[in-house]
Amino acid sequence: MDSRLLVALSIIAVVIVYAVLSTYWTSRNREWYAALPRPSWRPPDIVFAVIWPLNFLALGIAGWVMGYGQSRISAITYGVTLTGSVVFSLGWAYLFYVPHHLGMAAVSLTVASLLTWSLFYIAFSAQAWVGVLLLPYALWLTIATTLAYGYAYLVPNEERARTFRSRR
Repeated sequence: MDSRLLVALSIIAVVIVYAVLSTYWTSRNREWYAALPRPSWRPPDIVFAVIWPLNFLALGIAGWVMGYGQSRISAITYGVTLTGSVVFSLGWAYLFYVPHHLGMAAVSLTVASLLTWSLFYIAFSAQAWVGVLLLPYALWLTIATTLAYGYAYLVPNEERARTFRSRR
C-alpha cells in the first residue's frame, strides 16, 4: 500500500474515532448537563448540533489533503499533531461528562486548543485553503475552552462531588 494512502487513512481513522467517542461521552448524563448553570456566552444548542458535524467534515477533508497530498514529513507532522489534539479533546469529553472533573477537563481542552492552532499553522503553511478550512474548528475549540472554564467556575466543587456521589 502507498505510504501516503496509509497516512491519509490513519488520519481519517483518528477523525472517526474522535467523532464516535466524543459523541458517546457527550451524550451521557444529559440531565446532569442540562441542570448545570450555563456561562452567559454559551451559544444555543442548535449551534452545537450544526458546528460539530461541520468540524468533523472539515477535519476529514483536511486530513485527506494533508495525509495524501503533502510530503511524508508534513503529513506525519500533521497526523501526530491532530492525534495529540484529539486525545486532549477526548480527554475533555470524558473528564467533563463522566467523572465531572470540570477543572481538569478545561485544562485538557486548553491543550487541545493549543495543538489545534498548531495544526492550523501546519495546514496553512502547506496549503492556505486547508488552513482556512480548519479555522472555524480552531476558533470553535477556543470558544469551547472558555466555556469549559466558565462551567468550572460556575459549578462549585462540593456540588460536583455531591452529584458524583448521587450517581453511584
